[in-house]
Amino acid sequence: IAEATEPNDVVFVMDSSIGQAAHDQALAFKEKVAVGSVIITKLDGHAKGGGALSAVAATKAPIIHIGTGEHIDDFEDFEVKAFVSRLLGKGNIAGLMEKMKEADVDLEGAEMMKRLASGQWTLRDMREQFQAVMKMGPLSNIMNSFPGMQGLDFRESSQRIKRWMTIMDSMTDAELDEPKLMNNERVLRISMGSGYMPFEVIELLEQFKMMQMTMQKTMKKNKKHGKPADVRSMDSNTVAQMMSKMNPQMLQHLGGVQGLEHMMKEMEAVEKKMGK
Repeated sequence: IAEATEPNDVVFVMDSSIGQAAHDQALAFKEKVAVGSVIITKLDGHAKGGGALSAVAATKAPIIHIGTGEHIDDFEDFEVKAFVSRLLGKGNIAGLMEKMKEADVDLEGAEMMKRLASGQWTLRDMREQFQAVMKMGPLSNIMNSFPGMQGLDFRESSQRIKRWMTIMDSMTDAELDEPKLMNNERVLRISMGSGYMPFEVIELLEQFKMMQMTMQKTMKKNKKHGKPADVRSMDSNTVAQMMSKMNPQMLQHLGGVQGLEHMMKEMEAVEKKMGK
């Protein structure tokens, strides 16, 4: 095909999950055609992409793109610094902040913060936050941007969020805006409408109450100490509690509360740099 079409560039597409076997595969490909560039796929899984270095060494061709999911938005330009950081298990905080900016995720949440501070944070607000996270792509990709998170399985957490979104879609506007309306009859109706069991609806409501109480405590504490009314001002212990609810292994992989504090400082520094 290469001889008949005389292409301007021959791209070697490599599955990152094959690891060091990539060298032999890339070399065999190079012996048949003049490889000009490399694309690494399936970086949203457990693979870090170490085999990519072997492929580059074998073909002597640069990596131009990486695939981190199944959708067109998950096809990214290759960035050396971010890739090496991921390879070393240090995550990619700058890339995560850029994704948040591209997805138009509100880092300030001024209106939501006002409602939260006044005790008016609702299920609708919670749904909007989940929607903002989902706009950024697969949860595994987002979490793998944090240091130490590579290799953790977030499929269960992702499925849980999608389940909660479906359940909230079966609620009325009144229920989304006033969670106190919830009773056994409403829970049963929401359960039937969403296709999930009543205990799963109750699980969502309990998670909502936990998040509401945690963030309200943070708002009051920040106000008392003259800090901004902002979820980014949460102390590390509060964030650690919320992480343990999402995935018990997260805090351990970050290196405990100290590792979490370091990551939060890094995120704050990157955000300030981006704001300049």
